[in-house]
Amino acid sequence: MKILMILDHEFPPDIRVENEIEALTEKGHEVHVACYTRKGLPEKEIVSEAIIHRKPISTFIYKSSVAALKFPFYFNFWKSFLNKLSKTEKFDAIHVHDLPMAKVGYEFAKKHSIPLTLDLHENWPALLRVATHTQSFIGKILSTNKQWVAYELDYCKKADNIIVVVEEAKERLISLGIEAKKIHVVSNTLNFKHFEVPQTTPDPDYFTLLYAGGINKHRGLQYVISGLKNLQNLSKPVRLWILGDGSYLENLKQLANEKNLIDMVDFKGWKNYSDMQKYFGMSDACLIPHVKNNHTDSTIPHKLFQYMYAGKPTIASNCAPIERIVNETGSGVIYEFANPKDFALKTSDLLSNPKKISEIVENGKMAVKEKYNWGLDSKILLSIY
Repeated sequence: MKILMILDHEFPPDIRVENEIEALTEKGHEVHVACYTRKGLPEKEIVSEAIIHRKPISTFIYKSSVAALKFPFYFNFWKSFLNKLSKTEKFDAIHVHDLPMAKVGYEFAKKHSIPLTLDLHENWPALLRVATHTQSFIGKILSTNKQWVAYELDYCKKADNIIVVVEEAKERLISLGIEAKKIHVVSNTLNFKHFEVPQTTPDPDYFTLLYAGGINKHRGLQYVISGLKNLQNLSKPVRLWILGDGSYLENLKQLANEKNLIDMVDFKGWKNYSDMQKYFGMSDACLIPHVKNNHTDSTIPHKLFQYMYAGKPTIASNCAPIERIVNETGSGVIYEFANPKDFALKTSDLLSNPKKISEIVENGKMAVKEKYNWGLDSKILLSIY
């Protein structure tokens, strides 16, 4: 089949999209990706075996996306883009990544009489309820959550297939009245082809905690840093490495300084995927400290399975899918989100129990090898096509 994917951000990179492209092209499908560019990238090129079509987007149109359900500018940009593309390419199916492009994808699918797959990486309405840009006075006017909730329900009903990343997301959609038979769970599991088990090892003089990923208020790192105060004077010094960048970085630096913890926290900055894997090896345990809410209770980060296969215990907050998988596999410990003392307690218990760490390491590796890997999830994706 000739499949058109719609992606409303720069591409590459995107681990999930790249994994899906690889699975589909290896089975003989031809994949095209329509995305915008703000970086002046080529309007057409081949990336990861897919044909990428890009359209430059102005700052005004880009920023108007927040008000897409009220004003037509953003959707009109995409309609014009896809209409032009359809004059030279004929597609057998359309695959829309994330909720915002559902309307554009559905209208294109209907016009060309092709099936629509809606690939929901996130619980989008819940994400917008905690996003910084929608919390301002103007943001609340331009992007009302009530509209997004109705929009999600409407286009989930219209889609031929829906992909979600965890069972909790599937259950949520079923509770809204979406047919269970058209919802497929294709998780953010590990693709062995693109992950090298790190050869680097931890410094035995420290107990090193690692966080890798985006940095905003809802990642929960402020509670981890606050908890470090209760991890002093242990059998070996604890240190925290933070890999990544984001809107909350300066707040975290200020917090570490105010609590006189700057010697325990090292902000390493953004690292590429290859370098990040080396840091996995140099850590003793890895963190997923996300704030628990309706968004984090219905999604799963790639990093959980990366940590597990790298042989690192996961110390995570009690977001529903993460807690379920960590407890089921015995691959880490769970603490109550937004509770620095509980974080410190669970971390110190882990530090003082090398036997438990060894068991966790083996449990995590085995779980990824047997269940939580892209080789299995890709088969579910392929079954749709």
